[in-house]
Amino acid sequence: MKWIEARCHELEPDGSLQIMYGIDGRHALPEETLAHLEGYRKTSPIRIGNRAVGHLQLDIYGELMNAVYLYNKYGELISYDLWTYLTRLINWVVKNWAQPDQGIWEVRGGRQEFLFSRVMCWVALDRGIRLAHKRSFPAPLSEWYKVRDAIYNDIFANFWDTERQAFVQHKGSKSLDAASLLMPLVKFVAPTDPRWISHLKAIEAELVDDSLVYRYKTGAAFSDGLAGSEGTFSMCSFWYVECLCRAGDLEKARFFLEKMLGYANHLGLYGEELGARGEHLGNFPQAFTHLALISAAYALDRRLSATGQKA
Repeated sequence: MKWIEARCHELEPDGSLQIMYGIDGRHALPEETLAHLEGYRKTSPIRIGNRAVGHLQLDIYGELMNAVYLYNKYGELISYDLWTYLTRLINWVVKNWAQPDQGIWEVRGGRQEFLFSRVMCWVALDRGIRLAHKRSFPAPLSEWYKVRDAIYNDIFANFWDTERQAFVQHKGSKSLDAASLLMPLVKFVAPTDPRWISHLKAIEAELVDDSLVYRYKTGAAFSDGLAGSEGTFSMCSFWYVECLCRAGDLEKARFFLEKMLGYANHLGLYGEELGARGEHLGNFPQAFTHLALISAAYALDRRLSATGQKA
């Protein structure tokens, strides 16, 4: 929480948040391509720095507010000073939630109005409202309620495809995105809601290969601005397991989790992606993947225990 408080002290004058830092805390991360180097199995390009430092990623506001909310609930009570910074941040979301952005995947194919970014803006406001009520903090609650509900209605009106019976990746799209698997995990939609169950089936049909989940499919309908192909995203596979679990399909969730556990290396670690032959690709080991594993395993164990079964 001290790290969050330090970052909040660095809010931009308009209340927006710096999204990326170097390991030494610096803000400047100019991207360079090192043409004289090659990566794993001659992959390229090799880059240092990160162009995403200049991206707009609206999902981070929901991630931050959810973390603060959980810390206040299960850790220590947050301070008034931190709340004043969070209020500025939420007020920025109030004014900017409808902007197109680069999204959770830091795409390079241009900004879009991404579903997941919209959901996480809803989370930012929802957790802010919950915190204000729990701690009796001062806040412009009438405005926050109004915008939170406007975001909710916008998602069901403009991101639900009646033909596909699924939530699309971004406004005007027909494609799906595995980031949407977090929707019931952040309490935006009930895991057994009929629309959600329909969406989950669409995800399985389009993005699931055996037990492995692609984050999205590129092609004529969507370009992420990156060359080449990619593997399945391991954290998305664990998100899918947890969604199945929460929807009540414990047998399938357990089967898929056990298959995913078989892809770990000899130390029980995972990379960012799994290739066509089960090789680990991308960042290795990736903390995000292991957090998704822990969450899925905990959710499944708790539900199996409630039914008298052993995990």
